[in-house]
Amino acid sequence: MITNTQSGTNIQEIADGIYRINTPIEMQGGAFSFNQYLIVDDKPMLFHTGPRRMFPLVREAITGIMPPERLSYIGFSHFEADECGSLNEFLALAQESVPVCSRVAAMVSVNDVADRAPLALADGETLDLGKHALRWFDTPHLPHAWECGFMFDEATRTLLCGDLFTQGGKGSTALVETDILGPSEAFRVAMDYYSHCPNTGEMLERLAAEAPTTLACMHGSAWRGDGGALLQALAKSVEQRRSLAA
Repeated sequence: MITNTQSGTNIQEIADGIYRINTPIEMQGGAFSFNQYLIVDDKPMLFHTGPRRMFPLVREAITGIMPPERLSYIGFSHFEADECGSLNEFLALAQESVPVCSRVAAMVSVNDVADRAPLALADGETLDLGKHALRWFDTPHLPHAWECGFMFDEATRTLLCGDLFTQGGKGSTALVETDILGPSEAFRVAMDYYSHCPNTGEMLERLAAEAPTTLACMHGSAWRGDGGALLQALAKSVEQRRSLAA
């Protein structure tokens, strides 16, 4: 469903109760997209807010599904403008909502910047929304940022995987079953945004062991299939490219 004809912002369900909000943009070098994920439940969550200037578009898209004032949680992978740029705008809109982030993110940024104290999750801690239970995984420096982490919905086996599998283009198709590893690795060649910490492979294997069936990517299309195998393939590709660069 297109919620803003001028920007092309749209919202579509990619798993039971999980909606991708997508805004395509034109930038130097080609098209790109920003995605947020709305989880509709007893205690609804928005994962990623988008940049501050996109707040009206994201709010409008949420309104097509539910009143945004009902949001209970505003979550994000790490502290960056496209992850949480409009955090305080959403906190002001949804008066009962709280930020959700890692303990490191709370310590180094969110306790100071957010207008309400965050719910800082420990590695492996689960947040119950009602039908959905989201487990937090600390992934420091994967792909970047000390405070980085991802959330896994056990009900739908959806991994909210942030900047992993970033694809260029408008992300016109909300959910695909075709290859996204090739396009995402090709995108990374020109501007490698991975930190390449020593345990990158171990962290990807840990995520793969959860056997996700939907990968909710922040840029480009979401993906459905054998997520464990795809994460293992990503680990192999990252290691191969790192070895070649050494």
